[in-house]
Amino acid sequence: MPNVDAYEREVLSAFENGSLKSVATKGELERFRAAARATAVKDRRVNIRLSSIDLNDIQVKALEEGMPYQTLIASVLHKYVTGRLVEKAGHVSAHPTQTSRKRAAG
Repeated sequence: MPNVDAYEREVLSAFENGSLKSVATKGELERFRAAARATAVKDRRVNIRLSSIDLNDIQVKALEEGMPYQTLIASVLHKYVTGRLVEKAGHVSAHPTQTSRKRAAG
């Protein structure tokens, strides 16, 4: 193999002999699958208006999930239209969003 250094040969060898093990948890794998589904072929563009607070909260959530905020928005919308978006009863966030903090102070 041209232009392959010693480390790359070591990784390739480990892959070929089956000694590599996944370090992702089931939750991480599901998150990766969701992100992959959300990045499927997109043939339409949409513009929406959001409050600055909501957009900031979305960006924070996306950062926590390790994905672009646009992908998170697309994923949430896709889950909603396919009936897979479910509300968790009695769910209280350990980290309140700006919106919920503002409502609580209001």
